[in-house]
Amino acid sequence: MGFSTTKPLGVAVVGTGFGQKVHIPGFKEYPKTKVVAVYHREIEKAQAIAQEQNIPQACSRLADVLALPDVDAVSLATPPFLHYPMATDVLNAGKHLLMEKPTTLNAQEAQSLADLAAEKGLVTAMDFEYRFVPAWQYLKELLSQGYVGKPYLVKIDWIMESRADKTRPWNWYAQKSQGGGALGALGSHSFDYIPWLLGPVKQLSAKLTTAITERLDPVDGQVKPVDADDSCLITLELEDGTPVQLAMSSVSRNGRGHWVEVYGDRGTLVLGSANQKDYVHGFQLKGGLAGESLTTMSIPKHFDFEHNYMDGRLAPFIRVVDNWVTGIEQGRALSPSIVEGLASQRLMDLTHQSNEAGRWVSL
Repeated sequence: MGFSTTKPLGVAVVGTGFGQKVHIPGFKEYPKTKVVAVYHREIEKAQAIAQEQNIPQACSRLADVLALPDVDAVSLATPPFLHYPMATDVLNAGKHLLMEKPTTLNAQEAQSLADLAAEKGLVTAMDFEYRFVPAWQYLKELLSQGYVGKPYLVKIDWIMESRADKTRPWNWYAQKSQGGGALGALGSHSFDYIPWLLGPVKQLSAKLTTAITERLDPVDGQVKPVDADDSCLITLELEDGTPVQLAMSSVSRNGRGHWVEVYGDRGTLVLGSANQKDYVHGFQLKGGLAGESLTTMSIPKHFDFEHNYMDGRLAPFIRVVDNWVTGIEQGRALSPSIVEGLASQRLMDLTHQSNEAGRWVSL
């Protein structure tokens, strides 16, 4: 199911946290899309955002959004526990779908969405934006070319302090049942880019912990328990036998940031950024063959963003949108779609299973 290239794709943005900061400006920048509606559960807030952003329609019910004739597609940026019911309604209404991660609350929900999208002939996309960041794309190219040779060890550290402040309020992020926690926020990305960069996962072993076990709910003024993880230690074995060590935390003061290190028999590649404020700006790639020191590698110009923005998230999101719209024009989903979202969700489910059972689990 394609769309006419004579007019922009009419997009409704559902969810106005990340949606307002990144999705709306991203769709406005991209020439083939037009934001025609915005959803917030409170109509006054939806109307205020619509007026500020010059968006024609404001809605507080998803059914009203989906009934609008100008809505060809929906960009879903709500909290994880709303993804499955909302995405199901979007697909049943015959609208193309772009989703934020984590995909859903479990793989069964993600599989249901993948099946429904295929049945309806609709094009889906997941906002796995690291696939579209220049330094990451060059890392992918070098690995595909065999720069490191046979990988011996992969080490990933994603050590952040975004939730280290104990006064940050209790909300859905603090609740495991709502899709909160570091695994959902960070691990969903890692579980997409590990297979993309290195190949399929065979098995894993995981330990999830919660350091900050209570927070204040600003709604009722009560201190409430936190059961979502804020640190994750995961060991994976790839199908080719390569060991991968993954450490993630959202409560580490002065954390070192986001680093991917690949050590092989021919050489080493290290991609990393210490930027705690912008998870796209700041990445550098270093490499060195056997007997050489690690040196900073220049990213080839053909990987460069078409435009750079103060908010580093915008440029890769616009590339995600371009990939999605291209797929809609061609009548087929391009990676990363709900299929990759399902694959990431399966690994998240296995991580929880391993943590609860205290043992290795296989795909």
